[in-house]
Amino acid sequence: MTTIDNTADRVEAIEVELILEALFLRFHYDFRGYSRASIMRRLKQLCGKLGYRTHSAMLEALLHDPSVGPQVVSYLTVQVSEMFRDPSYFRALREHVVPHLRTYPSLKVWVAGCSSGEELYSLAILFREEGLEQRTMFYATDINAGALEAAAAGVYNLDRIRGFTENHQQSGGRSSLSDYYTAAYGKASFDRSLRERVVFADHSLVTDAVFGEMHLISCRNVLIYFDSSLQDRTIGLFSDSLIRKGFLGLGSKESLRFSSHANAFQEFVAEERIYQKQDL
Repeated sequence: MTTIDNTADRVEAIEVELILEALFLRFHYDFRGYSRASIMRRLKQLCGKLGYRTHSAMLEALLHDPSVGPQVVSYLTVQVSEMFRDPSYFRALREHVVPHLRTYPSLKVWVAGCSSGEELYSLAILFREEGLEQRTMFYATDINAGALEAAAAGVYNLDRIRGFTENHQQSGGRSSLSDYYTAAYGKASFDRSLRERVVFADHSLVTDAVFGEMHLISCRNVLIYFDSSLQDRTIGLFSDSLIRKGFLGLGSKESLRFSSHANAFQEFVAEERIYQKQDL
């Protein structure tokens, strides 16, 4: 039984590698540096969802059915998020980072891996409450076209708003979250004005380069899906993208500790994974 199980595992691993190569060669999406455990879990779920008995069956469809590629890319890149997720992170930005940002006449903020926009709107609201919105340009990037469309729309199911509201209050919100959206037909549509200073763009942390000098980069719960090599590349990209003394915010389970670029940063609010670029 063990031999059979090991053989099946090896076959599955080969199938997964072929799918990743196909996504890169056929659609130019490079997932080869993503954590294999995460990729294998998601592909197995997707096989079941799409009705494929094996990964090989999905690979054949991927190569010959143009409609399958976007579905696979979307499923591999979608992240679960919420507004003001981990409220203590946003409170730390408000209390410790914002005072530094106030000293700049203009600001650039990059939300890397913005998914469907919850973190972007959280930051836009926070910056409005702190009086920084009108001097700030926000850059919201992702490789998932569907996620970018959802982020640009700013519409969420109404049953999620209670959680968003509680998080906003715990983050030190200076207003009511209801000031920023209108509710109708089971949906909450966030104010169009929150998007006036936002650029939504396709950008891959795997293959793309620096596109500006940022004062703050927030990339939370994205690196956990990358292998160590891709994590290192991404941290290097962030270092190159930040102004001197700029800030980087990561997810609660992410760290710079093992990165070759760790020396470019110093811990700023260590418990919230907020770092400041060294003034070297």
